[in-house]
Amino acid sequence: MDDRADASPAGTPPIDPELDVVLASLGEWVRNPLTPENLTARVELDAAARPRPTLGELRDGGRFEVSEVRAPGPPGGPDVTLVSARPAGAAGPLPLLYFLHGGGLVMGNAASALPQLLREWALPLGLAVLSVEYRLAPGTRYPGPLEDCYAGLVWAAGEADALGIAPDRIVIAGRSAGGGLAAALALLTRDRGGPVPLGQLLLCPMLDDRGGTFSSRQMAGVDVWDRTSNATGWRAALGDLYGAADLPAYAAPARAKDLSGLPPAYIDVGSAETFRDEDVAYADALWRAGVPAELHVWPGAFHGFDGLVPGAAVSRDAREARIRWLRRLLAQPGAGGGAGQHA
Repeated sequence: MDDRADASPAGTPPIDPELDVVLASLGEWVRNPLTPENLTARVELDAAARPRPTLGELRDGGRFEVSEVRAPGPPGGPDVTLVSARPAGAAGPLPLLYFLHGGGLVMGNAASALPQLLREWALPLGLAVLSVEYRLAPGTRYPGPLEDCYAGLVWAAGEADALGIAPDRIVIAGRSAGGGLAAALALLTRDRGGPVPLGQLLLCPMLDDRGGTFSSRQMAGVDVWDRTSNATGWRAALGDLYGAADLPAYAAPARAKDLSGLPPAYIDVGSAETFRDEDVAYADALWRAGVPAELHVWPGAFHGFDGLVPGAAVSRDAREARIRWLRRLLAQPGAGGGAGQHA
């Protein structure tokens, strides 16, 4: 069902003028929701619209060292492919940004986000990056994609010397669906006593499968990723578990009852997007659990605003705030101790 036919509970927050001009120019197709019926076609359209960059393109004329590496997969699963990248000639063990791409759990790839990550984060901060090619729904449902991410993280920490990274300076990060996976990965590695992340960077994370927040209803048919699209992604990822009362928090982190012992978090989201309220609630739950968290709600911003309109003032502000948080995190005395294993 297309939620544009539903009445919103209230007026919607105004879109930032710079963002609105570009959004209007893209046409109505941007707001056409993802549905089970058009899922295959939309995945194909996304792949055509955002072709995967080659390793040569990612190397950017020698500015970056880029390769594909493989990690042993989860039990019963295939090996996990990761794209490894760093500024060319960077010496010494580098902090690692362990990145999980977006795409609603049904689209996207490990390479497409790298040009922006390398230019805006890796180069100025001297970071290594591993971007994970986790399996996508509906071909692979929960817990497969999360187990891919965990297997890659364990391998990266164990191969730190060979990879030239500092195993106690790993920041897990993700955008949208990847942000939700990053939050779930922080919970999973805490509970399994796995590698301890230095921090978690969650960009407009997809955290709650239930779709019951005010912003989910408010932005129905308005946001570029609305509650119809969101339900389609969650159904594809969860299958028969969709809507289950006892769904594990590793599948949908908004369901977590215990957030104690997690690494410091950065969360940002737009005021005019579906995920606003679930992301604000997650930040509040982290604070209540005693976990350091920084929250930004960008005024007038829709889902994925900084990718669609990178030159807008609010997009520049968002990028600068993330860089400042990362810089502070990495500069902390004794950074790398993390939150410790959770009992």
